[in-house]
Amino acid sequence: MAKAKRRRVRDTWKEKSWYTIKTPVAFGDKEIGETPSRDPEFLKGRGVEVTMRELTGDFSKQYIKLKFEVDNVAGDIANTKFTGHKVTTDYVRSMIRRGTSRIDTHVYIKTKDDHKMKLHVLAITTRRSKSSQQKFMRETITELVEKLASERSYEDVIETSVNGRMASEIYHRAKKIYPLKRVEIIKSKVLD
Repeated sequence: MAKAKRRRVRDTWKEKSWYTIKTPVAFGDKEIGETPSRDPEFLKGRGVEVTMRELTGDFSKQYIKLKFEVDNVAGDIANTKFTGHKVTTDYVRSMIRRGTSRIDTHVYIKTKDDHKMKLHVLAITTRRSKSSQQKFMRETITELVEKLASERSYEDVIETSVNGRMASEIYHRAKKIYPLKRVEIIKSKVLD
């Protein structure tokens, strides 16, 4: 009876080394995790998602998820770039009540330093509004966001859209058109 030769399986896990992932300088150059990789080139383009609470320690910002992508690797440190953010669906659902209107607006913006982004602005009215009022509100929000973004730098637009200051400015200007309960930038995406 012939013995079957057993092939030796190579353990690729031992070949991998660990890399520390850091946020961009705009987010404080903080350590957000570690990841294994066999080659530093394989890390480029790898996505990382972190909540705002993990970065700042502010528990009230638990619902904001920031998205980063590994941009370059220096030694054992993987530097990232901001690719967008989003608000959790349970938070959005908690804001919407019966008898209110949800007005979603998608705005393509260009910053002062020629960076392109897409923002998803959500406005919630205090009572149900007509479709013509909603259309006018969308047009107003689009104009307002485009104007605010064209006056600011890329880093400033990211900071104000994530921490809620831009949404607050939109709220205070748009509530004159129709009574609003809340305005939130629920999603952003960097296009370039």
